[in-house]
Amino acid sequence: MSEGAATALEHRIRSYGPRALVAFSGGVDSSLVLALAARALTPANVTAVTAISPSFPEGELELASRVAADLDVEHRTVSTHEVEREAYARNDEMRCYHCKAELYATLGTIVREAGDEVAVLAGANADDLDDFRPGLWAGERAGVRNPLLEERVGKAQVRELARSLGLRTADKPALACLSSRVAGGIVITPELLARIDAAERVVRDLGFELVRVRHRGAMATIEVEPDGVQRLRDHPGLGRAENAIRMLGWAEVEVDPAGYRESGANSPPVDRVPVPLGTRRR
Repeated sequence: MSEGAATALEHRIRSYGPRALVAFSGGVDSSLVLALAARALTPANVTAVTAISPSFPEGELELASRVAADLDVEHRTVSTHEVEREAYARNDEMRCYHCKAELYATLGTIVREAGDEVAVLAGANADDLDDFRPGLWAGERAGVRNPLLEERVGKAQVRELARSLGLRTADKPALACLSSRVAGGIVITPELLARIDAAERVVRDLGFELVRVRHRGAMATIEVEPDGVQRLRDHPGLGRAENAIRMLGWAEVEVDPAGYRESGANSPPVDRVPVPLGTRRR
């Protein structure tokens, strides 16, 4: 990605106003938005806010704090309670809408307390329009801006620009909330999310960075990068890891032979919620 693209993104961020609050998960997308906001508005006018809840994987906060420190940006944490919402916990196709509605309501409180003109920025990118993302609808209703999406910057471009800026998250695997591991229709609870988080740490301890442990009732399936599936199967510690995961509460544990795959993960069973008007592809 050219420096011209970075300049265009910074110009768009400046157009939102003199100050920004960035919804900051610590993933590559929100890290890039945070870095560009700091360049466009100066670090003193930017605040990164990370939402902590049972759906946020353990260990992610430390990396997020390091990125904010690298950029000399204030980093705050807030607690969100989406898992306590019945509409979220029932885990239907609108779960992400209820998650983002909770997040943006919490960030809105911070903005009102600031008393100044502050734009709320998030890290959705153009590729997110290829999947079902009801969270975008929640963001639009809350007035959240997504500069990467608005400038039609996709994931590959995000990583390219993140590398050019020297961001430590440039090659970080995709980050998704723990609730995304739970098969649709299975009720989400804090205890279940804690089990999933613990199971994924067991697999990461074998030397795998991108890990998903999917909850399918009595069965848990393990996903790693497709080119790492055979290495996992051959790993001398796999048996111990599977036993440790069973002890967390699953009767069966299997390695998914296809490995991790993102495409279509959020496809809804019915097509009833439109893509936000302000973010449709043109």
